[in-house]
Amino acid sequence: MTRPPGALTRNDTVTRINHWITALCFILLAISGLSMFHPFLYWMSGLFGSGQWARAAHPWIGIVLFISFSGLIIQFWRDNLWNRDDVAWMKAIDRVLANDEEDIPEVGRFNAGQKFVFWSMALLIPVLLITGLVMWEVYFGTATSIPTQRAALLIHSMAAIAAIIIWIVHVYAAIWVRGSMRAMTQGYVTPGWAWRHHRKWFRSLVATGSNGPRPNVTTRETRE
Repeated sequence: MTRPPGALTRNDTVTRINHWITALCFILLAISGLSMFHPFLYWMSGLFGSGQWARAAHPWIGIVLFISFSGLIIQFWRDNLWNRDDVAWMKAIDRVLANDEEDIPEVGRFNAGQKFVFWSMALLIPVLLITGLVMWEVYFGTATSIPTQRAALLIHSMAAIAAIIIWIVHVYAAIWVRGSMRAMTQGYVTPGWAWRHHRKWFRSLVATGSNGPRPNVTTRETRE
């Protein structure tokens, strides 16, 4: 699709590829993991051909996820550092949820909700990796005791459930805030979207000229 005049770059090609590799790995891990979690969900292993293949592929996909998400951490950890603006934004969360963002505190590239998702995954994914390695019987079965593996399984399951819930919230928010999905599929947002949802980030782009001269932001654009 043709990029409209005045559009602002939100995510470059490398970032989008990195994000979608991470997302794909997470979905495959959720499906394969849930298929092993309870017999009622075993049918989900059919995506991998069989339960054996789902079990075999699961840890390897987990390693790819960890590497891929590490790339996102390297790119965005600075933009996700907590500051006073995030506290003020959280205090106005009721207005954000009501889609009334006109006079709420301005935020930078990411708001407090996005930062929560980022740091939650930054914590949960290493936990999932470490506990997963402890349970990986093919390679590490003789290195850990049965009680240790059972404890790792419990922690792994709880962390996985938490990660899936956070992922659902993340996807819902991306769909709910119109224009957000386009930022990760096509890489750009409209000036109105940036002005409405991430005004401090928009001001920084204008100040540095990162996306060219400041475009006109009309009333209609602020709804996009």
